[in-house]
Amino acid sequence: MSASVERPDRLTKNSIELFVGHTPLIRLRQTTRELPPGVEVLAKAEHLNPGGSVKDRPALAMILAGERDGTLRPGMTILDATSGNTGIAYAMIGAARGYPVTLCLPKNAGRQRKGILDSFGVKVIQTDPMQSTDGAQVNARAMFEKEPDKYFYPDQYNNEANWRAHYESTAPEIWEQTDGRITHFIAGLGTSGTFVGVARRLKEFNPKFRAISMQPDSPLHGLEGLKHMATAMVPGIYDPTLADESVEIATEDAQLMVRRLAEEEGLFVGTSSGANVFAALRLARTLAINAVVVTVLCDRGERYVE
Repeated sequence: MSASVERPDRLTKNSIELFVGHTPLIRLRQTTRELPPGVEVLAKAEHLNPGGSVKDRPALAMILAGERDGTLRPGMTILDATSGNTGIAYAMIGAARGYPVTLCLPKNAGRQRKGILDSFGVKVIQTDPMQSTDGAQVNARAMFEKEPDKYFYPDQYNNEANWRAHYESTAPEIWEQTDGRITHFIAGLGTSGTFVGVARRLKEFNPKFRAISMQPDSPLHGLEGLKHMATAMVPGIYDPTLADESVEIATEDAQLMVRRLAEEEGLFVGTSSGANVFAALRLARTLAINAVVVTVLCDRGERYVE
């Protein structure tokens, strides 16, 4: 966090913006022992956001955009589809800014995530687990179309404010924290907002920079929040032309990396973070000296403990 940013003691309507972002960039040291000399892997600690995930940034951006353009007004309810993390961010920010929240969530979402949402007083509508977040999207859109005056529907998968949150904040933070030395960025695809926003901005900073997107290796996977793009509803904000390379990760490899990050680095994070780091390390092994690979620790591990 920048020393110039003062974080107040409470989440209030006038201070919530100060709590989101400005997360540390951590150099992984124990899990990178076998890498070639001069190759670094750094992880953006987005799990340290106040809502516990990278989704705090786009959730705040979408809510503020709705207030500015008048689509979100006092008395309305925030409604969206989520796998959990964006929903938790909506719940936190909605409580701070005075909006109730209703979320469509796959029935097989983790018990911890559901418990957190319940603690915030969120109304949860559980959708077909076999349809994943695609089914939740369909349900949320139908609810909004039925009662458009009741709901503010950010539609995170198609909202430009999603990727712009990372374009305007996450990417410049990474650039500054690496002193412009970053050579590669790798991140998983869910809504795709993190990858699109960061890659787009960093390519403007340095056209030689390389962006690598990551996704599960199967439509039936255990990487909550990530999409197997070939078999899922592709988000409207996704721009496949930004990726210089695309890789796939097995759920089992991500889970093993989660354990390693906890035991070797002291970082207790979720499975999408494990997938990101596994992909980053695999990439780093192929690189030469003076390579700086950055990835994202998406959320906290506590919400995956059953």
